Amino acid sequence: MTADVDRERPGARPDRGAGEVSGNYELFRDDWGIPHLRAVDALTLARAQGHATALDRAWQLETERHRVLGTSASHLGAEAVDWDRFVRRARIADTARRCFDRLAPETAAWVTAYADGVNEGLAEGAERAPEFAAVGLAPGRWEPWTPLGVWLSTHILFAGFPTKLWREEVARRLGEDRMSLFATDGPGTAGSNGWLLTGARTATGAPLLAGDPHRFIEDPGVYQQIRLACPEFDVVGLAVPGIPGIAHFGHTGHVAWAITNAMADYQDLYRERLRRTPDGGVEALGPDGWYRAHAHTETIEVAGADPEQVEVIETDRGPVIIGGDPGAGETISLRYPPRVTGELGFDVLPALLRARTVADVDTALDRWVEPVNVVLAADTAGSTLHRVAGHVPVRPYANRLRVVPAEDPAYAWRDGETVPLPRTEADGPAGIAVMANERGLAAPLGVEFAPPHRARRIRELLGADTDWTPDAQAAVHTDTLLASARQLLSLLAWSPALGPAAERLRDRLLRWDRHMDADSTDATLYARLRTDVVHRLAAHPALKAVTGADDPWRSAAYPALFRPWLAAVPRIGYALESLLTVGLLPYEDRLALVAASAEAVAAAADETPPAPWGELHRLSPWQALPDRTPDASVGSDAQAIRPGVAGDHDCVLSTSSVPGVTDLFARGPAARYVWDLARREDSRWAVPFGASGVPGSAHHRDQTPLWVRGALAPVVTDWNLLHRTTPHRTTHRPEETPAMTAATEPVAPALRPAVHEQKIEGFGTVRLVPVDPAADAELLHGWVTEERARFWGMADHTREQVREIYEFVDSLPTHHAYLALRDGVPAALFQTYEPDADPVGECYDVRPGDFGIHLLIAPAEGEGAVKGYTEALLTAFIAYVFSDPAHLRVVVEPDARNEKALARMVRVGFELGPEIKKPEKTARLAFLTRAALGLA
Repeated sequence: MTADVDRERPGARPDRGAGEVSGNYELFRDDWGIPHLRAVDALTLARAQGHATALDRAWQLETERHRVLGTSASHLGAEAVDWDRFVRRARIADTARRCFDRLAPETAAWVTAYADGVNEGLAEGAERAPEFAAVGLAPGRWEPWTPLGVWLSTHILFAGFPTKLWREEVARRLGEDRMSLFATDGPGTAGSNGWLLTGARTATGAPLLAGDPHRFIEDPGVYQQIRLACPEFDVVGLAVPGIPGIAHFGHTGHVAWAITNAMADYQDLYRERLRRTPDGGVEALGPDGWYRAHAHTETIEVAGADPEQVEVIETDRGPVIIGGDPGAGETISLRYPPRVTGELGFDVLPALLRARTVADVDTALDRWVEPVNVVLAADTAGSTLHRVAGHVPVRPYANRLRVVPAEDPAYAWRDGETVPLPRTEADGPAGIAVMANERGLAAPLGVEFAPPHRARRIRELLGADTDWTPDAQAAVHTDTLLASARQLLSLLAWSPALGPAAERLRDRLLRWDRHMDADSTDATLYARLRTDVVHRLAAHPALKAVTGADDPWRSAAYPALFRPWLAAVPRIGYALESLLTVGLLPYEDRLALVAASAEAVAAAADETPPAPWGELHRLSPWQALPDRTPDASVGSDAQAIRPGVAGDHDCVLSTSSVPGVTDLFARGPAARYVWDLARREDSRWAVPFGASGVPGSAHHRDQTPLWVRGALAPVVTDWNLLHRTTPHRTTHRPEETPAMTAATEPVAPALRPAVHEQKIEGFGTVRLVPVDPAADAELLHGWVTEERARFWGMADHTREQVREIYEFVDSLPTHHAYLALRDGVPAALFQTYEPDADPVGECYDVRPGDFGIHLLIAPAEGEGAVKGYTEALLTAFIAYVFSDPAHLRVVVEPDARNEKALARMVRVGFELGPEIKKPEKTARLAFLTRAALGLA
């Protein structure tokens, strides 16, 4: 359901009027509050992007700036010290400065313009964001290099170098031959799904590109829907707040591209030997002997605690990130490409915006550095691309596996050499290309990859049709088949001598379709069984060496920041499929272990029947200030903040809980997109929350319902269907929740974005557009005060009273009002509501999936209107309602005396229900089910 642009708070709307951000660029928004920017040139547009991002995401930008500098603890307290210590030791800010100095002059000017725009908008954005007042923080200043620092700090852990620490300990504790025992897509990595369909597989004959990046989900989101337009280019895509341009997912109108994590290994860990010099300096041992290393001390300010000192040491390999006190335990340095070369790849970003062909994208990506990605691209001419982009240094294979000795020259990088990157066209015989972090195109570049289940399932789903459309991609985005369950269920099937309850559990799970659906209790039972098996494996003597509670290395030897990679139980949970397959335990022991788990789970299920999976599998997003900035748009509804969702780690709908630890998930689709190369305006997208990062804004969480059910919002490309806005300053007391406000020009109904459009043969095109209470008050007043509309109950209302009523309706998230346009002319008033949130819900037993509607036909119906006028409109209204699969039954409640309306409902297919008493009338209920229309 669409939301009005920049609604300030429930019950209020912004003033409307012309305006623009400056004389050189304009800011527009669509019904989801997504910014569309238009400027006179690329530099001005970069400034506009920074400015608009500061308005929408001021707190997020301030959080990222502090993360770059290692100053988060100054306002977040002791919990942020581990991160601050790491980024200072890793020299993120200094590396960003180096990389900025190496940019081409035109790119440096472009990035600087973005930072200037951020600085211009931060003060105003901070006034809207209550987080600043909550911690007493004023926004700081962005330097030209800050965006590069944001990119580095966001992706420094993407290659998962702490996994080498895990392998090192596994080898030491279980033996060298067990080093890869837990190989899988580990708990610290992030991935994505992406797929490309050539024209041979689509309804239009042009390529489609779709997918969803899987990342730790943050609130506000890590991706920002945006449009960037100037005379040189016009691009829509998913930007990273704090970064100019559109790096990962974009559509220029001519060519579109998307990425996934290649799972390549391009960062190395070196075991260093250090010693203190008489003057307090530090020396390191290298291949040529001892030499003076860089060393200095920095102070970390900590809110509510004493400052902490951190010694920053850098050897010829790289910054020391573990240990560092000479002679006091293990010391490990990190070597990563941008620190070595001073190159980050930002010169690629403006080139992508200007790309018009697949060849342009390919050429631009030759200069990409970090992170290493698999890329899919397609253009309107039908050309396609499937390649890896990034910097992978040439060095011994052992460097990929574990920590290597710093003083041994055999483990050095070959200066200036990089591994050749695989590439191919994506238009093979099947017309399908898939990237899902599996061991595929990037196999020569890495060590551990995601299991093949997601990639195989996507190919299977796409291969079943040759007539794909953008809307049909939802079936792939939301697929919940858990193929990795097969091994555990196979062992369950062969488990001997189960008791009666466990036998029933086995029979039930073997009949289960292995879909982790939100309403499935079988999925919950499987998750319970998996958890119990994980715990029994963790307690097994064969693994005790790495799971023992007294292991000091997990808590002391390495920084707490790396614990997600070093915790044994999550490692077992993610690698469960392989651990139950390989010879870690004899086959009979595996059968016995699974049988014991089945007995325990069955006994527990008899006492506590399983809840649906979606009640347990809830989103738990990361927030810099959890529980300190309540969202006025959702009040205290925890389910709205942490919705229950289908899927699981190895499903295409990869909502990754931590098996054996929690059913909650923090990793999942951080966005969804479909890029249509036939008509860009048919493209689709959605994010977990909304376009705005401001709590209380109408667009802070308005996309969450879409995201939960896998629906997508339209990509609006017609400037006439957008709202031009002028952001202005607002003031608020610290205890208030500010909201985004904007001044917008009145938009005629025919120019508003439609929530539904349908061509009806012999009748015309019907479009449903949101009611604008101020602009439409005169029209609506004329309709509702006619004698023919007496059952509507507004016959004696003034124009202002009508406007106020629809302002109130507009303020409700459960009620919506639309004008129905027939070939651009207003033809009816159509209202929808959720019965549970309406007085009518107190008059009958509301079923899940009920959805209420009201309908008022315009006076023109009686003056020469075509035969079947109202029925034609109802066809469009019902099609719109049932386009959402969550709507199972339409409910109407006309006045019981309105025989004409009741007869019309019966002709359309409604079944009459009982009369109900309401304060203003006696109504007759009528119901229309999906099944009655053959849609079930």
